[in-house]
Amino acid sequence: MKLTRRHALLLLGIALWNVLTYSVFIKNLMATESRPTAFYVAHTILIVVNLAIAAILAVWGLRVWRSTGS
Repeated sequence: MKLTRRHALLLLGIALWNVLTYSVFIKNLMATESRPTAFYVAHTILIVVNLAIAAILAVWGLRVWRSTGS
């Protein structure tokens, strides 16, 4: 499959969306009080995994963008 700059923009857009939405999620999670520890552990794992996915998508998007030239 040949990837184009459109694909790169899509990958970068999804990565940015993940970062923005999970930044809000982090802020909201920090504002909560009196929750069980398991709640914080589970949500922290979700945040870490989704930010890792965002990083991977951003790297792929940048590689595609650079490889398509001009």
